[in-house]
Amino acid sequence: MALRLLWASRVASHLRISVAQRGFASAVLKDLKYADSHEWVKIEGTKATFGITDHAQDHLGDVVYVELPDVGLTVSQGKSFGAVESVKATSDINSPVSGTVVEVNKELTESPGLVNSSPYDQGWIVKVELSDAGEAEKLMDSDNYSKFCEEEDAKH
Repeated sequence: MALRLLWASRVASHLRISVAQRGFASAVLKDLKYADSHEWVKIEGTKATFGITDHAQDHLGDVVYVELPDVGLTVSQGKSFGAVESVKATSDINSPVSGTVVEVNKELTESPGLVNSSPYDQGWIVKVELSDAGEAEKLMDSDNYSKFCEEEDAKH
């Protein structure tokens, strides 16, 4: 068992994902920032791409619908701008940073399950032009988010 854990940790390090040592099994990418409402954000210059985390999609179950905002909408950090509907529940999507929506992932209209199968790649939800890049400093890094999820799961 110890050799498997060591191997998994080395593979995770190579793939740039965080693997908690206990029961937490969701993928957490190291180069992203995370909100406590389970959205991830990738900042590239003055633009940000975001979606819901692997942990969130796992708890939601099979996603059947994603409510996308209109291009041009101004979003504010911590405020809802859309929703994800699954077979289990409907959950608001909160913006991890503030800005103006410049692109939405229209593929989610026809294939909302991309949020489940590829939450950090093909399942991204929106891209925004940042209005305050400093807001990202208020978000968690991968290690803190992994710990946050593990603690949250332990409560349930």
